[in-house]
Amino acid sequence: MKGENRELELYVHIPFCVRKCGYCDFLSGPAEEDARNRYLAALKQEIRQTEEAMRKRRIVSIFFGGGTPSLLTGGQLSEILETIEENFQLEGDCEITLEANPGTLEREKLLQCRRAGFNRISLGCQSTEDQELRKLGRIHTYGEFLESFRLSREAGFQNVNVDLMSGLPGQTLLSWETSLRRVAGMGPEHISAYSLILEEGTPFWEKKETLALPDEETERRMYERTEEILGEYGYGQYEISNYARKGYQCRHNLGYWTGREYLGLGLGSASLWEHRRFRNTDRMEEYLEAGGRPEEIRREEERLTAEDEQAEYMILGLRLTDGISLDEFRATFGKEAGEIWPGVLERYEAWGLLEKKSGRLRFTRRGISLSNVVLAEFL
Repeated sequence: MKGENRELELYVHIPFCVRKCGYCDFLSGPAEEDARNRYLAALKQEIRQTEEAMRKRRIVSIFFGGGTPSLLTGGQLSEILETIEENFQLEGDCEITLEANPGTLEREKLLQCRRAGFNRISLGCQSTEDQELRKLGRIHTYGEFLESFRLSREAGFQNVNVDLMSGLPGQTLLSWETSLRRVAGMGPEHISAYSLILEEGTPFWEKKETLALPDEETERRMYERTEEILGEYGYGQYEISNYARKGYQCRHNLGYWTGREYLGLGLGSASLWEHRRFRNTDRMEEYLEAGGRPEEIRREEERLTAEDEQAEYMILGLRLTDGISLDEFRATFGKEAGEIWPGVLERYEAWGLLEKKSGRLRFTRRGISLSNVVLAEFL
């Protein structure tokens, strides 16, 4: 028996990196080997002490994010995954993703990870122009990305994602198109193409007035060209910033966008469980001293109201190009979406930003570019 027949996703946070990039606001930073070992011991304890109800769920995806998870050794990554397998009930086709930066990968590490059960790798390329990578503060060159991609294929990874970023300092429409074509031409199964966001508290935020960023019209054209160019290479857009070959949509991220419950493991990681949201402490010493006991590391617990869940359903679901099922919304919440937001859907339909088709509500092509304005209506 597999216990409760409900699905759950796992996110595993590895908060270590070689150095922080200028735009990064994630909970991460450099650490010595001893600090890494102490953290991994606490992480494995957290996995073992997770409540039985969670461990009985069907685990359909696991995502190792950070930071730079690939900074760990192949043995360390394998041990974490093995601990999860010993304590949770993984589906036979569970999607298991390793986030990795070029410059932190070598053949034996990749082979170890593949043997351990990792079946998807996400490579943070960001750009194929070395000058743009230097301005971002990335630790790798385009050449090192090419090597990491080759090694991943040779190690047996048949599901590879590549991250690319538009709106970079000094980036032109032509250089963005070049990055798209170079990466698409390599044939990864999935491409995440998103724009740079300046986050408060980062070095880029502090010097935002002096960054030579593309203007608004250029950024709009970058977004339009992304769909056009990736479409030429056989990638379908299934979410605002994500493109995949048929059958390779990221199962883990689809779970987030469709409201599947998830459990975050590790420092600062967030969870959604039975109408509650909570996150682990982001203080390393607190996390280590707690010995992995969930009741001592969880913070900011919030019980979601029906209004919260309705808003999230719309805001996350409308990110998908298929949009949301209006019948499913009614079955879930007992009301029509139009009753909860009177006049809103009709207004944006009339403006050509939303459309109803085959019982689904979704953005039009024009609406996607103005999605932030529309989604704010549901907050």
